[in-house]
Order: sequence, then C-alpha cells, then structure tokens
Amino acid sequence: MSRKASLSGFHEWLPAERLVEQHVLDTLRRTFELHGFAGIETRAVETLGQLLRKGEIDKEVYAVSRLAEDAEGTSAKDPNDPKRLALHFDLTVPFARYVVENAGHLAFPFRRFQMQKVWRGERPQEGRAREFTQADIDVVGDGELSPRYDADVALVMAEALGALPIGDFLIRVNNRKLAEGFYRGIGLTDAAGVLRSIDKLEKIGPDEVARLLQEELGATEEQARQALELAAIRTEDTSFVEQVRALGVEDELLEEGLAELADVVGTLHRRAPGRAVADLSIARGLDYYTGTVYETVLVGHEQLGSICSGGRYDALASKGTRVFPGVGLSIGVTRLVMRMLSQEMAVASRSVPTAVYVALTQDADWSEAQDVAALLRERGIPAEVAVSAEKFGKQIKYADRRGIPYVWFMGRDDAGTRTHEVKDIRSGEQTAADPADWTPSAEDLLPQITRAEDVDPA
Repeated sequence: MSRKASLSGFHEWLPAERLVEQHVLDTLRRTFELHGFAGIETRAVETLGQLLRKGEIDKEVYAVSRLAEDAEGTSAKDPNDPKRLALHFDLTVPFARYVVENAGHLAFPFRRFQMQKVWRGERPQEGRAREFTQADIDVVGDGELSPRYDADVALVMAEALGALPIGDFLIRVNNRKLAEGFYRGIGLTDAAGVLRSIDKLEKIGPDEVARLLQEELGATEEQARQALELAAIRTEDTSFVEQVRALGVEDELLEEGLAELADVVGTLHRRAPGRAVADLSIARGLDYYTGTVYETVLVGHEQLGSICSGGRYDALASKGTRVFPGVGLSIGVTRLVMRMLSQEMAVASRSVPTAVYVALTQDADWSEAQDVAALLRERGIPAEVAVSAEKFGKQIKYADRRGIPYVWFMGRDDAGTRTHEVKDIRSGEQTAADPADWTPSAEDLLPQITRAEDVDPA
C-alpha cells in the first residue's frame, strides 16, 4: 500500500492484495445470492443527461468521447451536451435506467446485486479513488414497495459485512421524511439545503453548521439550535421516538418518518443486535433519497467515513405513469479493501493459487509431469509444472518464493517403475503420493484470507 502509483487515484493491487479483494467480492456475492439477489452488470457509460439529472455531482463525472470527435471540435463546441457519454459515478443511476428499459422482462419486486467499477473525478485521498469498485444490492417494486424491504436490505448487508475479516461495524440509520418533516415543523422550508448542511456535521462541527444554516439558509438562531438538537439524537433501539417527540415539533411527514424508522430500527435491533443504531444526523447528500437512509462505519476507523451507504428512493425510476420505487445499499469495496490492507486487517496465506509445483528430474519428464498436474487439477487442486530440470534446490526455492506449499517429485525405483513423492516445503516432510488420489489439507488447497491477528507469527 506504500507503493507510489503512476496515475493517482487508480489502484492496481499486487497478487496477494488482489486475493484479499477477491475474497471480499466472493463473500459478498455468496451472501447476496443466498438471499435471492440476481447478479447483473450495466454498461460503463451513460449519457450526461442521465447521470446529471439527480444530485449535484456534475464536477465528479468523467466525460468520454471519440478522438475523431475531439479532432473535429465536436466536444469542445458543447461539453455539456446531455447526449454526450460519461463514465458512471455510481451504480444506482445506471440501475434505474436498466429497470426502466427492461421492465417488461423483469419480475417485481426485483432483487439485484451488482459489483462493478465506477469512476469519479475527485481528489484522491485515503478512502477515495478515481476508479473504484462498488457492490450494490437493491430491491425495486412496480408501483409500490413494502417498507419491510428497508429492513431487509440492511439485514443482508449486516450479514455480508459480518462475514468479512473487518472487525466491528455499525449501520447508522435515519429517515429523510423524519428530518424534512421536522424542519418543516420548525419553519425551515429548504429541507434539501438543511440536509446538505447537516450532512457536513462530522466534518465541520455543530458551530459551523449553525453558521451555515443561519447565513446561507436564513434560519434563526433558535431554528438552527433545534435542527442540531434533532441531529444529536442517537439510540440503539426505538427510544429515539420519544426523544424526538420531546422536542415539541408536530408535522404529518415527521410522524410518518418516525413510524418508518421505528420499524426498521426495531427489526435490526431484534435480528442483528449491536449492528445498527438510529442516528438522526445521517442525511445522505444525493437528492434521490426519499425515506430511510443508511451509512456504515468501521468501529475504530470512523475517520475513514462510510464504507456502506444507501437508502430508499421512491421516484428515481419511472416510465410514463409507471413508477419503480426501490431501496438499496452500496459497499465501497475499494475503500474497504484499502483500509483492510493499510491496517493489515486481513492477509492472504499465499500470493498465488498454486498448491502444488511439479518439479522435473530431467527435461524428458515434462510431458509426464503435465499428466500429473492434469490429474491433480481434475480434482480441483491448483498445480503448475516446471519448464526445465534445474537442480531440485533451485526448484524448491522458486516454489517457496511464490508461496507454493508443496513440491511434487517424480522418480524411478530400482526396477524402473515410476515413483511419486510430495514434499511440504514448510515442514520438510516428504511422503509417497499417488496423483490420482492425493489431496492437500483444506487450508492448503486454496489461498486463505484470515484476520491478521489470527496469523501464527511462527
């Protein structure tokens, strides 16, 4: 992780690091599929008009064009042409377009997971890259979607994250209706502006947020104080409802948000105790969220920011009078893996998949060595074959340098019969073996990803 990249913000993992990332992706995929989510992949580009219609993200988009267009000056004439192509900055907006275009071929509610690269033209720093991988799950309905899915997707993510070697994490949950109803109840009409200011609370602190509310949104000192009082509420159960009502604000939308958030937090408290809290400071900056919103932090690594966020969107996707409400969560896989590697939270037992290196006694044995490797591979044992009959010590050293645990030797006995032996180069133990039935231990069959503290220093 200390290597200097030739292009800032675009990470290229070493083999052992890539194994950690692959373990994360495989674990997420298995969990999502266990819960009935179908995998899809959308194209890398969308039109600018599609990408820019929701949220204030225009400065983060990478626009793309053909060199011929640039040479002709086409792009320069109108760089903001809504038909121009750009790389997607998240997976939610492309997914909304996908649902609209394929609605006639999907069964609703549609449960999808998606793991792809996305691109944002922002300043690279720890936890932020210009090219990174996200892993999303969403449930989308046709016309309506039960609020129970708000808790469902959070439970799935809690299970998926809990299967990773990342330590404790906390899903922080709020509801935009609750917040907007409260602001309306105290006389602040620009709810979106207040949410954007509250979203900066952890970065700039309450005093600066109060100043923003008063100077930029026209809030009184009392209104700013009330907004900050709401944002300070945080509970592990549904007791936040009484704390909000104790603030003395009444509004129909506020009551609707309180009821929805109580259902979600109550379910999470029962089914995933200790994994979630109601945190009324969570706002989420994108405009398309309409109800429940989530942010997830690693305990002890809160300065990294959210590793998994999302929410409810009731109007992101529509086709004529047909509306497709949904709810989803997105894991910043690259952000998470960067922290796992930089803090040595997880390590790979070796950097290559190979479990057995078939050595050569003489070059003429190469074809027969390939037969041995083929027998091993038929039973799912990763194997590779030496290309030349160098000294055994050199072949063993090569295997050791790459982290391959076993070296296979072929020889002949006094009667000229072919013999086979396998050597565990870590212990030095060497035993007779048959390529048709020999199997390494389960731990050695494939690279293992473990918590760093679980690794035996010996």
